[in-house]
Amino acid sequence: MPLPSLLAVYAHPDDESLWSGGVLAQHAAAGARTAVITATWGADTPRAAELANALEILGAGKPRMLGYADARAPESAPGRLRLCDAPLDQAVRDLVAHLRDFRPEIVVTHDAYGGLTGHPDHLHTHRITALAVHAAGLGLLYPGTGAPWSPSALYLATHPYSAAQQLSRHLTTPGRTIYGVPDNQITATIDVSPWLEQKTAAILAHHTEVQRGAIPGLIAGLPSSAREQVLTTEYYTRHNPTPTTNNAPQTTLTK
Repeated sequence: MPLPSLLAVYAHPDDESLWSGGVLAQHAAAGARTAVITATWGADTPRAAELANALEILGAGKPRMLGYADARAPESAPGRLRLCDAPLDQAVRDLVAHLRDFRPEIVVTHDAYGGLTGHPDHLHTHRITALAVHAAGLGLLYPGTGAPWSPSALYLATHPYSAAQQLSRHLTTPGRTIYGVPDNQITATIDVSPWLEQKTAAILAHHTEVQRGAIPGLIAGLPSSAREQVLTTEYYTRHNPTPTTNNAPQTTLTK
């Protein structure tokens, strides 16, 4: 069965490679259309160039950037509002335009906690994406942004409790609050080991974050065995507006 087209929506350059790099490479390798929207940082910054290199490695096309400023880095988009300060309706409109242009079957984004560390930009990107996925299919909303389009599924990149604590030993500082979900809430557990080399290379392409010791830098410093342990499995919950009785585990992202 061919894999569906996939659009990842993440807050910062490097989030796409860290949390969905394996799935993006998997879908691209299968011939599916893949793309990434990044909510923060300007297109003329070094981190945008690093993002372009990472997406080329993953086969995920050219960067699509909303261009808002990072909550903790005003130099990320001089003269632009921080993502967290931007009018919600404007940010949703910006994303709806991309959804209607790319017309993905599946969208992935941050979970409602903002991932392991709960970064405010991650949280807000989750909110914007959930609203935009719904709004993109409603023809009377946001006229002038393209024909309506409804993705078949929205998946949230997350971590089960059983994995979050283990990952925290490698990727966060001691004592920091770590967010995850109960293991039984995980919809898809995906072994991305066939694409581990691409995923790792894409993470390390974010040189700025490697050099400053952020999560890509921590990964760069891990021995190969620990790096493999951290990166070979990706976890997702399917966002359903209504409860479902189908709790069968998934090993791919399905429509």
